[in-house]
Amino acid sequence: MTAAPSPAGKPAQAAPLRPTAPLLPGLRGPADLKALPADQLPFLAQEIRDELIDVTARNGGHLGPNLGVVELSIALHRVFDTPRDKFVFDVAHQGYVHKLLTGRGGDAFRLIRKTGGLSGFLNRAESPHDSFGAGHAGTALSAALGLATARDLRGTSEHVVALCGDAAFTCGITMEALNNVAHSTKRLVVVLNDNEWSIARNVGALAKYLNELSTSATYNRIYHDIEEFFRSTPRGERLHQIWMKWKRETKDFFVESSLFEKYGLRYLGPIDGHDIPLLIKNLEFAKQADCPVVVHVLTKKGKGYEVAIEHAERFHGTSPFDIATGNGHSSPGAKPAYQDIFGQALLREARLDNRIVGITGAMPAGTGLAALAKELPRQFFDVGIAEEHAALFAAGLAAQGLKPVVAIYSTFLQRAYDQIVHDVCLQQLPVVFCLDRAGLSPNDGPTHHGLFDLSYLRNVPHAAVAQPKDEDELADLLHTALQHPLPTFIRYPRGAGPGVAPKATPAVLPLGKAELLRAGADLALWALGPWVQDALALADRLEREHGLRATVVNARWIKPLDRELLLAHARATRLIVTLEDNVVMGGFGSAVLEALSDADVRTPVERIAWPDAFIEHGNSVEILRAAHGLDPETLYQRILARLPR
Repeated sequence: MTAAPSPAGKPAQAAPLRPTAPLLPGLRGPADLKALPADQLPFLAQEIRDELIDVTARNGGHLGPNLGVVELSIALHRVFDTPRDKFVFDVAHQGYVHKLLTGRGGDAFRLIRKTGGLSGFLNRAESPHDSFGAGHAGTALSAALGLATARDLRGTSEHVVALCGDAAFTCGITMEALNNVAHSTKRLVVVLNDNEWSIARNVGALAKYLNELSTSATYNRIYHDIEEFFRSTPRGERLHQIWMKWKRETKDFFVESSLFEKYGLRYLGPIDGHDIPLLIKNLEFAKQADCPVVVHVLTKKGKGYEVAIEHAERFHGTSPFDIATGNGHSSPGAKPAYQDIFGQALLREARLDNRIVGITGAMPAGTGLAALAKELPRQFFDVGIAEEHAALFAAGLAAQGLKPVVAIYSTFLQRAYDQIVHDVCLQQLPVVFCLDRAGLSPNDGPTHHGLFDLSYLRNVPHAAVAQPKDEDELADLLHTALQHPLPTFIRYPRGAGPGVAPKATPAVLPLGKAELLRAGADLALWALGPWVQDALALADRLEREHGLRATVVNARWIKPLDRELLLAHARATRLIVTLEDNVVMGGFGSAVLEALSDADVRTPVERIAWPDAFIEHGNSVEILRAAHGLDPETLYQRILARLPR
């Protein structure tokens, strides 16, 4: 029996048969994927999407980016052979599909981002298929170029593929790498995953350029039709070479600039990133090319889950949610997060002073600046994933009398350290930096924990560094920083605080002055941020069980340190205890030790801080604290053991 003819007169293709059993559980690695019949791949893609939605609904995670790269990930593993061939993911928040295709499905995947489970990013220690770890944007091209150049120097033949989001090209480091590709290697595949989003919608000239490149129907039609024609004729390869030279010279008639080819990379695309046969065809071509190749792939962030498409920013990285509605599992009466308290406080200040401007690096919602962007758009700037530029841009604004407030996660501000030192602090410019996620970002792990900022900031001259104990004090510190004539850094943790609503009119807090919460004669607990509540609880227990009277201090300022109060406590008590969400090396406790040493005061100091290590991911702050000896019982015993008799 023949199929009914199609409208074009050709026999219609019979629809592929749906597999009788699920395909995903049988994938133990890339070899199993390669063995699947091609007509089964769309069914596999749907199974993967179902698994992504189900697992992230329970665990939270990066849903939108992964839904967008399902077909692309399948095609990559059909064409290349990991772990021999090397994939380098930018950020790697889109690496969940890669994990599923490389033998990390089933129970292992269902524990992703949980204690003892898979990392939410690529991790060299987790699998040989993860050739390079990631977590911050813009790193893939430089790292992949290093892998490719090392291959060339060793004389081996593996392929190297860099998977870069379109937003990665707003990072200076990606453009620096692009400048070196053609001079360093002749064999590199760069997949440009273009979904018009990083976390928020992409901004700037490069985003506009990529849009023009991907939507120039005239250029794309000419390019594809002529290439197919030349390749179908005798001596077609020679004619194709002539065509390529002509194309390089004339492409500017159709788009503003042939950026990649000017850097010496062959450009393919744009192509549909959800068409598996087309992806495979182009990747096979790139694999055989004798020059570096950019494969420009157009994908839909959140594809397959309508809620994730409609709310792309929220579902970039989501907390657990209800699949049917997409709504999060917020408890009644939940306290607002620090980022939202900060956002409202900044908006209040900006309404009163039009010199105040907010700056973020592609994260208006994540940093709390969305409210400012909506109400006072002229006082808001999203510079894309470009932290160095954000800091230096703010320095320029401050040099002209404006009051810039830069809101960046603690872990990402590391990338702007040179600008902080050389351009802001050296010139004593009054830029305010607000560091969200200072401390732990439990499910995200070591690439996102903010455990280093006290150590990398307190040694910079002219910098004032503070941390509030609650939401009201955050608003006060922001108000204080906007009056301060020098650079100020305010750090605060992820999520909600103790629930102290900011007062109607914020107060100016004295620079470098701590807050005495409780007086005692036996020991003094100097705490920062969320540790203030722990210090109060420890003091209660010490008095209740041992009759020990502890002073409790909300240190508030790390720099300048309240040395006068500190030295008074050190001379009057038997032990100083410092508590902070920072690594122990060079942090707040180190500042206290230095102050006592300078004054030749020999009171012992017990520093409660995170160890000199990269802290893994886990279900919660409490679980990670317990794993590293920072739980209440262990700290209680440490203090008792250290207290001189």
